[in-house]
Amino acid sequence: MSTQMRDEVHAAARRAREASIPLATATRAVKDAALIAAAEALVAATDRIVEANAADVAAAREAGTGEHVIDRLRLDAGRVAAFAQGVRDIAALPDPIGEVVRGSVLPNGLRMTQIRVPMGVIGMIYEGRPNVTADAAAICLKAGSAVLLRGSASAAQSNAVIVDVMRGAVEAAGLPADLISLLPSDDRASATELMRARGLVDLVIPRGGAGLIRAVVEESTVPVIETGTGNCHVYVDADADLDMALGIVVNAKTHRTSVCNAAESLLVHRDVAGEFVPRAVAALREHGVLIHGDAAFQAADPAVVPATDEDYATEYLDLEISARVVDSVDDAIAHVRRFSSGHTEAIVTASAPTARRFTLGVDSAAVMVNASTRFTDGGEFGFGAEIGISTQKLHARGPMGLQEMTTTTYVVEGDGHVR
Repeated sequence: MSTQMRDEVHAAARRAREASIPLATATRAVKDAALIAAAEALVAATDRIVEANAADVAAAREAGTGEHVIDRLRLDAGRVAAFAQGVRDIAALPDPIGEVVRGSVLPNGLRMTQIRVPMGVIGMIYEGRPNVTADAAAICLKAGSAVLLRGSASAAQSNAVIVDVMRGAVEAAGLPADLISLLPSDDRASATELMRARGLVDLVIPRGGAGLIRAVVEESTVPVIETGTGNCHVYVDADADLDMALGIVVNAKTHRTSVCNAAESLLVHRDVAGEFVPRAVAALREHGVLIHGDAAFQAADPAVVPATDEDYATEYLDLEISARVVDSVDDAIAHVRRFSSGHTEAIVTASAPTARRFTLGVDSAAVMVNASTRFTDGGEFGFGAEIGISTQKLHARGPMGLQEMTTTTYVVEGDGHVR
């Protein structure tokens, strides 16, 4: 491992730690002013950001990168405006720091409160989605922490401009620029050193494909919140409104295929399969979706290809979906439990008991009832933005916003108490 890279990452972490100290006690007004300044600076720098991004996209195309990956990488004026608005939305949210989680007066008269405090220094390791750069920086700042950003080489030029703009705005607003730092992305060693900077970095969050997440979870000595891949399911129940179901299936699969909350598998109850399967196949085929289906789906259209267990386990991130007919809600739950990544599942049904059975049975971070899987998103949940969607169960689960980026301290007040 390169000693030079270790020194570089550790030096950045130390600067971030030093910068986080005044931020920990900064007022909401100070933090919000810095965020608003950053949002305005991002909009003002739209042409710079889009130009840098065009170079990243061109390089990705030359390297033969797939279109679904390029879609996540690509920025235009609208996408820049959207993540700048996300920064403003974060500024408008209540400050989590100092929030009382619980409190009580103990029998001995001590007054105990558990309050939210900053995490300290957070490391982000993520793939080619430059909007994550702005989202993560804004969320960490509002939550009182410095952030070390290690994006992918494919978005290096985009990330460099976004970080430069935000650092300048934060510093002009009176906070240390080193609250937001970008690590080199042209050497895997920078990610490895970030993962192993225990004592300098308090938390690492990977955001990307299964290989990246697995590598961080297995190699990191710094605590990790595991964001997960999105093998999301839509189950159409026997009691479903089939028009509603069709709209949800098409939206969940085709609205944007390259994101983790897109549907990757369709399950249909046998009692409505005769009517719904041909409609679903026709609608999905009209949108250019390749269907990997069981015998019932193959019978509806010769273009449906036979599904394998590997297909049912796949996160396609493209115009493809796996599909099968199930005999009951319990059969659907069993299928989801076997193949899901634990991200988001959806059920379409008019039966409240069936919805409850499915919701409790699938064991996923989010469950939609009569709604598209596409709603599992920090912005849609009112969090302003998200730093990722956790599919693990400890500390945070589901879209992670401000509260999930904090830890807690117990404050105990006495009147000369001794034990």
